[in-house]
Amino acid sequence: MGRTRVVACALIAAACALPAAAQGAPPVPQPYGNNDAGGFRDVLPPGANGRDNWLQLAQFFSTGKRPPHNDDQLAMYRDLLYASPGLTAAKLRRYYKDSRFGALGGAERTYSPRGDVTIVRDHFGVPHVNGATRDGAMFGIGYATAEDRLFFIDVLRHVGRAQLAQFAGGNPSNVLLDREIWHTAPYTEADLQRQVDQVRPGFVKAANRLRRDLQNYVEGIDQYIDEARLDPFKMPAEYAAIGQPQGPTDWNPRDSVAVATLVGAIFGAGGGGELPSALALEDARARFGKRAGTRVWRDFRSANDPEAPTTIRGRRFTYEPTPRHPRGVALPDPGSLKDYVNLDASTTNTRAAAQLLAFPAAMSNALVVSARRSASGHPLAVFGPQVAYFAPEILMEQDVHAPGIDARGAAFPGANLYVSLGHGRDYAWSATSAGQDLTDTFAVPLCNPNGGAASIDSGYYLFRGRCLKIEVRQRKESWKPNAGDQTPPGSATFTTELTPLGIVTARARVHGRPVIYTKLRSTYLHEPDSGLGLSLFNQPGTIRGPADFQRAASLIGYAFNWFYVDSRHTAYLNSGANPIRAPDVNPDLPVMGKRRFEWRGWNPTTNVTPIPPVSSHPRAIDQAWMTSWNNKQALGVRASDSNWGYGPVYRSQPLDAGIRRGLRHGRKLTLPKVVDAMEAAATVDLRGAEVLPWALKVLGRPKDRAVRAAVGKLRAWLRSGAHRIDRNRDGTYERADAVRIMDAWWPRWLRAEFQPALGKHLFAAIDGMNELVNAPNNSGQHLGSAWQAGWYGYAQKDLRTLLGRHVRGRYSRVYCGRGRLKGCRAALAASLKAALSVPASALYSGDTVCRNAGQDGSQTCFDSIFFRPLGAITQPLLPWQNRPTYQQAVEIPRRAPR
Repeated sequence: MGRTRVVACALIAAACALPAAAQGAPPVPQPYGNNDAGGFRDVLPPGANGRDNWLQLAQFFSTGKRPPHNDDQLAMYRDLLYASPGLTAAKLRRYYKDSRFGALGGAERTYSPRGDVTIVRDHFGVPHVNGATRDGAMFGIGYATAEDRLFFIDVLRHVGRAQLAQFAGGNPSNVLLDREIWHTAPYTEADLQRQVDQVRPGFVKAANRLRRDLQNYVEGIDQYIDEARLDPFKMPAEYAAIGQPQGPTDWNPRDSVAVATLVGAIFGAGGGGELPSALALEDARARFGKRAGTRVWRDFRSANDPEAPTTIRGRRFTYEPTPRHPRGVALPDPGSLKDYVNLDASTTNTRAAAQLLAFPAAMSNALVVSARRSASGHPLAVFGPQVAYFAPEILMEQDVHAPGIDARGAAFPGANLYVSLGHGRDYAWSATSAGQDLTDTFAVPLCNPNGGAASIDSGYYLFRGRCLKIEVRQRKESWKPNAGDQTPPGSATFTTELTPLGIVTARARVHGRPVIYTKLRSTYLHEPDSGLGLSLFNQPGTIRGPADFQRAASLIGYAFNWFYVDSRHTAYLNSGANPIRAPDVNPDLPVMGKRRFEWRGWNPTTNVTPIPPVSSHPRAIDQAWMTSWNNKQALGVRASDSNWGYGPVYRSQPLDAGIRRGLRHGRKLTLPKVVDAMEAAATVDLRGAEVLPWALKVLGRPKDRAVRAAVGKLRAWLRSGAHRIDRNRDGTYERADAVRIMDAWWPRWLRAEFQPALGKHLFAAIDGMNELVNAPNNSGQHLGSAWQAGWYGYAQKDLRTLLGRHVRGRYSRVYCGRGRLKGCRAALAASLKAALSVPASALYSGDTVCRNAGQDGSQTCFDSIFFRPLGAITQPLLPWQNRPTYQQAVEIPRRAPR
């Protein structure tokens, strides 16, 4: 047993020896602030309560009256936009609520759904669960979850099984999401149960404890369901609307695994883009020749750009080195690819229109300042997950206390046994999506079970010397109209093919031999495993400092960046079940499905991979300051094959700029100043802040009068910070003309800069790997999150090189003007002039959300945040700001007793 497992077993010892549930008098609720060091604030719009019964729904539609706590955090979240910069400590309470343990201001409601648990609802409706035992606490969490999110978690368990259309209606976007999920995690009920029952080697006691936690949690949900069937005031009104007036079926442990599947597949995955990346490489070679084409492909691949902003500074962590002479590379023979299915719930669902569920491509940001750079001498943190906006929210607040458990924060309902992001007695933590390479593509040879040559359509594949039949799984669903979705009756069948080396995505020939391409994810069939690390975060006896936190985080299989602060220290660790690849494998491209190229230590029966030791993860303790917005972790950490965006421009840079401004001239930061830094970045147009200055240098003073006037507007916008903001709330952006010009110019600018050299076909292929822009509108999704993906770094590095500036990691050629400054200037000027003729109506009209809000054509509405309703009660649009959905602001003044 390795050192990591020994430490992990020691960490969970306390959890493994907890008493069984007691059924005595209900426990006395923990007083406000008890065992809490203080300094914790948070906000989660629109409000904690996500349930509406038939009477409340009728009142909402007739008078606009909302259920209690339906939107009481909405204005807090929205109005920070207008209060920053210039925040003070006293003003913070207007925009973040006090989130210490217990019910501030007394209890609004106190009740005991079972004898060993008491739940207190505070004046924001947040449930404070007090268990006499750990079992009681888990039961209480389940009961409170059903109270606040019963219809929501019912939606999520159907999504996780690829049955959303069958449950909610056959809207084409629901059907598309089901197809994506089935192609990402085609789990049968037996697969889900297997994940409930399985025990990872070395963690038997921990697995038994987590399974018991889950059973008590399920019992809490089911008790509420039983009560709601008898009490219409407890039953969500949405069930009648979808033709299920008796409410949901009982919850079971498999349902929570299905929800965990959804969360992990969307936010905690990475990689799997080797095949489309290989196709782009072949396109580049077809245009430029093998050697030059490979160099061009590497320019845009940005696997290890030395200029990429990193969270860890001054230290190098090597992950996925590329061998000088890779073996087993399996590029498809040109023209041989067929049956290509490029679906992935973690990457494609945001591009479908009007979906019931839509998420950012990557989530969350974090700003963490060490004690030595803090004015108070205590670390500072402003951090949280960016998981889109729903009504009710897809995160749920909970405050939980029982023997060995003290935690408050947020988690995904349906799988929220433990606080996923929040604080303990005297420490707080959060995460951002990391997206490192947990998924690989293999080219598995096809075979003929009767001997002889195999055809490209063969249903058999060769694995470890045996000719095996491809497993075919189908999900059939049907739907009928309901009050919420009038799509006519219909049905769909989704088919996925499986092998031990993953899910089949295509067929092709490699060097003339027929193969199937498969995608293998290290967390496949292990969706609940990360619960171990999360459970440890909730245990004050386990987390006593930054090293404890890092050890616990290292047990989380999903690809996340974890951040920690207490009263003295900060910490960071990048988690993930990182596969150990053969040393001669190129991680960027498909590899032959031969045993010598399989992951080291991988078990094909269980899909278990070795747990990487803490020392293998990028990590830091007490770095002067850190920021993360899904950017590169550290120098040497290779971007996953599906991530072509780790170039010299990234959306974390405005966060860096805010921290640096606050530290100028030897100053130290306060918590309000860190909030200011976050909020300033929340309205920045990254193209304007980081790329526009170089385009303006190339343009100089244009001769054309209209272009010269446009350049003047853009320069003024740049001087003001390149924000997209309506500070005076008059419905119009300050510098609205400059914003409109940039929106119209950007796609024309990129085509002018790159397409003449790349050609239309290769330009489109690279756009398929890294979209031109991730604007606030998000293709009509209104997700809030923006600037995650895009060609910002490509354009900036190319222009800096053209201008003769110092550039590390130069591209193989200058693309703009084919290397001639005069040609580039003419191309940019012509593209800018063409953009000036584009009316605002062409840019901002026709958006469904704005049209429904009576604001069709509004520039500010086009960017606005839309709360996607997963129920009948809607929320108003919010002005755009690019910040976490749930956010903590933390400055812990002292240690708390254990």
